[in-house]
Amino acid sequence: MAQLRGVWGSWGDPHLDLADECAVLRVSGELDLRTEQAFLAEARSIVSAGHRFLVLDLTALRFCDSRGLSCLLALEWLCRRLEGRLLLASLGVRMLKLLVGTQSLGVFSCYPTVGHALAAVPVASRPTWPPPADEATAG
Repeated sequence: MAQLRGVWGSWGDPHLDLADECAVLRVSGELDLRTEQAFLAEARSIVSAGHRFLVLDLTALRFCDSRGLSCLLALEWLCRRLEGRLLLASLGVRMLKLLVGTQSLGVFSCYPTVGHALAAVPVASRPTWPPPADEATAG
């Protein structure tokens, strides 16, 4: 099951620290037919709450199929509609092959690390990175 976690704790955790317009989320597990609705609902609520720059850390994403790709495309559209961006960080080989094989690599902004992705976010919208040690271990 795909899960979204704030880098500093799970959603609803009072220690979650985000910049006003940017969220950094760690995606783990599988993003497919079984998990797409929950994943998209949670990610949409984060973007709709004003985090128009959404960085997804895909380091722990084990599997993504065409349904998962559709979720990412929907998030890309939503972020752009709000004059923001979806930024994908730390793509694994499988995810990269999926994007290349579906000719959708050019649709997304892809970066080797979260730090590189955040460098593409306007300075005023960027959260502190890396997060302070006490926040990084919360949750």
